[in-house]
Amino acid sequence: MEHFVEFEDVCKYYQTGSVKIAAADHLNFYVDKGEFCIIVGPSGAGKTTLLNILAALDKPTAGSVVLDGRELSKVGDADAAAFRRDNLGFVFQEFNLLDTFSLEDNIALPLVLAGKGYREINERLMPVARRLGIAELLKKYPYEVSGGQKQRAAVARAIITEPKLLLLDEPAAGMNPNETEELMHTIHSVRDQFGVAILLIERDMNFVMGICEEITVLDYGRVIARGDGKAIRNNPKVIAAYLGGD
Repeated sequence: MEHFVEFEDVCKYYQTGSVKIAAADHLNFYVDKGEFCIIVGPSGAGKTTLLNILAALDKPTAGSVVLDGRELSKVGDADAAAFRRDNLGFVFQEFNLLDTFSLEDNIALPLVLAGKGYREINERLMPVARRLGIAELLKKYPYEVSGGQKQRAAVARAIITEPKLLLLDEPAAGMNPNETEELMHTIHSVRDQFGVAILLIERDMNFVMGICEEITVLDYGRVIARGDGKAIRNNPKVIAAYLGGD
C-alpha cells in the first residue's frame, strides 16, 4: 500500500570528532491522507531531525522519505523553498506572529509573499478565519488576543496556502491547561474541516495522551513504541525513556 508520507529505513548520522551520533536510526513510519499522526519523544529523540528531513531542509544518510509520491532526496536545493510552500504548512512553538501586523495581515502573509492579488487573498482568508472562529479578531494585533487565539491565527496562516501536510512543532509549549484544551479542539477541527494530514511533534506525554488514537514514540532516533494512549503509558520502554529506568 502506498502511503501519503512514508519514512522507510531512514538513517541520519552526524560525526562529532571520532563519535558518530545517530539522530535517526532505521526509522520507519507513515502518515495517510487526512490522518492525524503524533510523534513524541524526550529531548534528543530525533524529532527535529525528522522535521528537517520532511521539510527538505536536510537529507537522510540512508533510506527514503516519500511525500505524496515524491522522493524528497530528489528535491534540489533550488527547489526546496517552492516545495515547502506548495506542500507544507508549519505551526511553530512560539507561533512566530509579527507583532506589528494585525492577525489578518499575519494570516495573509504567505499569500502576499507568493504574489497573490487582494481578491484571491480575501476569498481564501475569510473562510479560513470563520472556520477557525477568529473572523471577528482579524483587525486585532497579536498582543491584544489570548494565547489560544494566537495559536488559531498561526494555524490559519499555515493552512491558507492549502498545504498537503500540516506540521505542528510542540504547539502546546508554554500553554496553560485551558489553552491546551482549546488547542486540542482546534487540531481536531482542522483535520475534520480541511481534510489535511497532520503531523504533530511533541515532548509532553501528558498532552498527547488525550488527542490521538495512535502515538509513535521515538528515543535516540528509533521508534520504541506505537499504539494508543493506554498502551503507550504502560510501555516499559517508554517509561524508561521518560523516567530514566531500565
